Amino acid sequence: MWKDFKEFAMQGNVLDLAIGVIIGAAFGNIVSSLVDHVIMPFIGILLNGVDFSGLALTVGGAELKYGMFIQSVLDFLIIAFSIFLFVRLIMKFKKKEEEKEPEVDKQEQLLTEIRDLLKEQQN
Repeated sequence: MWKDFKEFAMQGNVLDLAIGVIIGAAFGNIVSSLVDHVIMPFIGILLNGVDFSGLALTVGGAELKYGMFIQSVLDFLIIAFSIFLFVRLIMKFKKKEEEKEPEVDKQEQLLTEIRDLLKEQQN
């Protein structure tokens, strides 16, 4: 059983997933810091310091903190948009790499020219 588990844990997919989770957590910290320390203060300036997290409604003995919910939704939207912009930027770089014409080695180029000459002679 230990041997089977060891083989399973060392498969490429499991290791890739583990690496992805670790990098994702680190990236999540970066995005959270960006939102908390850069974007939200800027939005606070634009909204004249409005902070939704303090909004609450008391019903009987229960306090409904709907402001925290609004703040969480706003944080989510900002984080999702930030990740969207980051992925879009990466995709642009990736697309530019794909658009580059692959270099053809001299032997392959020579064979292509011979093929084209043979086609012309047959016609």
